[in-house]
Amino acid sequence: MGVLWGIAARGAAVSPPGGYASTTQAQVLLVGAAHVVDLAAPLRRVLGSRVLDGVAIELDPERAEALLAPGGAPGRRAGGQLFARLWGLLQRRLGAEIGGGVPGAEMQAAAAVARERELPLFLIDDPIRETLRALVVSMPVKERVNLLLGAIVGLVLPARVVERELDRYVASPEEYTGELRHVSPTMARVLLDDRNEHMAHRILELRTRGYGRLAVVVGDAHLVGLASALRRRGVPVETVPFRSLRELTGSAPNAG
Repeated sequence: MGVLWGIAARGAAVSPPGGYASTTQAQVLLVGAAHVVDLAAPLRRVLGSRVLDGVAIELDPERAEALLAPGGAPGRRAGGQLFARLWGLLQRRLGAEIGGGVPGAEMQAAAAVARERELPLFLIDDPIRETLRALVVSMPVKERVNLLLGAIVGLVLPARVVERELDRYVASPEEYTGELRHVSPTMARVLLDDRNEHMAHRILELRTRGYGRLAVVVGDAHLVGLASALRRRGVPVETVPFRSLRELTGSAPNAG
């Protein structure tokens, strides 16, 4: 895409540097992060100890240009769907109040590790505009209204309430995802299930090109579904959930 060093848009091949012999028998390392929590330091600790052929991240070219290019920052582009603009505002607010860093810090850290180690960086997510278009088109009116109201409410909720919900997610991510499927099955399908399948397909393609030892950084809500999609394709997986990364920061979840 011509924005970053050797970046590979949506899985395009980039030859790995010498010293990183590929092996498709290796496990794919899936790392779950929270987009509003600064996990750059523990992420570096996890990736720094691994021999890797490449790094893949949950971004598409448009978001990567906004987030990873020199001078880039989340929300740099003003266009896009109303949902996207509201979500961008919400992420920036949560990142400032409870995350301890800039939204997308985990993707920036993963990209920095790839650059420092001269590893190819792969963008494996669907284009954000296509995803949002599919969401809005397929979403019933009731779910659409709930999504819009939820984004607006999230902008005014006290930070302590949001942090308590984050702790609740850490304690039981499956329960939280189950609630999402109950409240908005369309959102769960479009934002989680469909994207998991597409990302798994692109990871499998990378492995067939010789990038067997991949570290893949995605939002934690994708972790279980993406691991399942990869295993169905015969790909061995190791997972490091958000909970484990958070513990590496030295701040375990609050009891309440």
